[in-house]
Amino acid sequence: MKALGVIRNMKNKKRISPAVTVIIMFGIISMLGDVVYETARSSNSQYLNLLGISASKVGLVFGTGEFLGYFIRLISGYISDKSGKHWIFMFLGYGMLLVVPLIGITMNWNIIIILILMERIGKALRSPAKDTILSEVANKQVGVGFAFGLQEALDQIGAFIGPLIFTAIFYFTGKNDILQYQLGYRALFFPFAILMIFLAFVFISIRNNNLLPEVKKEHHSEHLQPIFWIYTAFAFFCTLGFVNFSTVGYHLKAYGLMPDGDITLVYSLAMVVDALTALAIGKAYDKLKAKTGKKAGGLLILMVLPVFSLFLPVLTLSQSTVFIVTGMMIFGAIMGIQETVMRSAIADVTSFDKRGTGYGVFNTSYGLALMGGAGLMGFLYDSNMIGVIITFTCVTEIIAMILYFKMNNMVKNHSE
Repeated sequence: MKALGVIRNMKNKKRISPAVTVIIMFGIISMLGDVVYETARSSNSQYLNLLGISASKVGLVFGTGEFLGYFIRLISGYISDKSGKHWIFMFLGYGMLLVVPLIGITMNWNIIIILILMERIGKALRSPAKDTILSEVANKQVGVGFAFGLQEALDQIGAFIGPLIFTAIFYFTGKNDILQYQLGYRALFFPFAILMIFLAFVFISIRNNNLLPEVKKEHHSEHLQPIFWIYTAFAFFCTLGFVNFSTVGYHLKAYGLMPDGDITLVYSLAMVVDALTALAIGKAYDKLKAKTGKKAGGLLILMVLPVFSLFLPVLTLSQSTVFIVTGMMIFGAIMGIQETVMRSAIADVTSFDKRGTGYGVFNTSYGLALMGGAGLMGFLYDSNMIGVIITFTCVTEIIAMILYFKMNNMVKNHSE
């Protein structure tokens, strides 16, 4: 009997915990979503270039899309928290990915812009509920850095595979004109359909197996802490000076520095770096928290963001293929840190009853920085003022460094 008990214990130890199961399931859903929308994001600026849209308009469109994608989370996060209807937002948000394949059936740039903006709105609807649940499960059982790192790594498998669809079409047809781009967009209907089927399966599986814990919120009026606002300001300036791929992709296409297939391939490789960085930085974030003995201790790892961002415009907007590829690898590393640590940190500087608000406020600020940065850099690029772009990045990242040291002092002086 004792032997049977030992065997049962060994089997139980080998089972994946419900928390990890939830994280992996969400990651697979996100991976399929990335196959759809990251494919489009790797090609949208080049496609709009073929349709005769200027870099400033492209930058404004992408910046506006990013802002809407983050600002609307303030509303959807609040409503999903109040209603508890997280899955409604998940199905509606992922269902709106249908607009991506529809880009391939029109050359009307006004319609294309609307479809691009709708895709970002869909992401805004689904993200807050997922992040809030994921952060609470992770905080209690596996570590929030690990959870978001694993999530981001699974995301980037899709982000790597997706753009290769366009790469394959360009190489096998030997062309990169409008018809090839439209074929690539239409092909994304298939991963979209698989995503929706899998989303329904995961919903039923989680519900039937009670994999998600019932989260009960305590109602009290605690305000967002000062460190949250310093952290949000730090992230704002880091992101404001971040060179978006819409500008880089346009630059590569405008100067003919790479074939179109190579542009999407380089973007895919950057997503691989993103995934690897996410796993490493997530683990390092949790270790730093444990080492400092402070819940917000992981924030100290964020110094790498403004430092890395300083190199981006010099490398990615150059005329050197080696510099550009190197810059895109740094771009991938920055994305991995942003998507892992920035999301993890919100869970550590806000109480759960304020977390939906925290994610909403932070994401609104983050989206505003993306919109402002992308729009301004697109305008400066059209004006042939790359030197000003470099200067702008330096100023914003220096401000971010100053805020980092302020945040550093707050973490060290804050008693848990």
